[in-house]
Amino acid sequence: MLVQFSTEEFNSRKKLDGESLSLLQGVGVCLVDLEPTQAVEYPGLLPCVVVGRLPSERMPGHSGATACDVLVTSDRDLDEILMTIERAPQAAVATALLLRGVENRSVEESLIAESTTYSLLQSGSEFAHWKSTRLARRVTTPPDSIILSERTEGHLTITLNNPLRRNAYSSLMRSRLAEILQLAVSDETVSHVSLRGAGNNFSSGGDLDEFGSFTDALSSHFSRLTSSVASSLWSLNQRLGTSLRCDVMGENFGAGVELAAFAGYLSARQNARFCLPEVSLGLVPGAGGTASIPRRIGRQRTAWLALTGRSIDAQTALEWGLIDEISE
Repeated sequence: MLVQFSTEEFNSRKKLDGESLSLLQGVGVCLVDLEPTQAVEYPGLLPCVVVGRLPSERMPGHSGATACDVLVTSDRDLDEILMTIERAPQAAVATALLLRGVENRSVEESLIAESTTYSLLQSGSEFAHWKSTRLARRVTTPPDSIILSERTEGHLTITLNNPLRRNAYSSLMRSRLAEILQLAVSDETVSHVSLRGAGNNFSSGGDLDEFGSFTDALSSHFSRLTSSVASSLWSLNQRLGTSLRCDVMGENFGAGVELAAFAGYLSARQNARFCLPEVSLGLVPGAGGTASIPRRIGRQRTAWLALTGRSIDAQTALEWGLIDEISE
């Protein structure tokens, strides 16, 4: 359900409590037409996606825009967001709530919140519906050397090595990568880490053939926390800075962009594209993206990626600050 307000109307409704505020319960989208001289009040726990419609391409420095969950300047953006919310309203609202206040949380706190939300949605009806519409496929046997690592003195090079599957981020790849990264975190003689993918892609994202194979959402949650690739990458980022480098190419969807964004220095080939498709599956980004990506491009552009499901090219990623360089 969509309700539309002027900035003043939204702020007035937001101030109401009790029975009046309950009018907004169950609303999937609050569309606020932003006005140059008025700021939107922070939506707090309001359980809907607050979309701010800008009158022009002034992204996102508009004085009234900072409290909105996501900003749009075109009918196309709005239509795609509304379509995503109609398809998966719980996942869409959960994404908005997860990103609110991310600036004030530590990475560790954000990872816990993300994993908790992801686990709940894995048990939900929207993800179940997505699974029911997907043709079952046999999970292919991954190569034994699904992660390659090579060390030269203090320089550790890590390669995602399943190019026939476009380096899809499987549970085996995650566990092997976590082992190597945890060793790198504890070994202070490692002074430089390079992360890359074999073949034509860094990573096309989570292995869809494995999605829904979990049997216990709570166990899955604890497993992600205890073998967290994202947490190890962040620890290395804090120690190594720009000496934690990642070079990406091709399609980098879901986990492919979420993990890469933890790098201290992220370069991309000209053919690289970036996308967060999880909401349309009834989920939220689950590989650390709600912690890593907002620290590069802000929560509103992160929400735009997640709620439109649209991909951006390397040039746009550079302009937004998602990547640091377009490499040859």
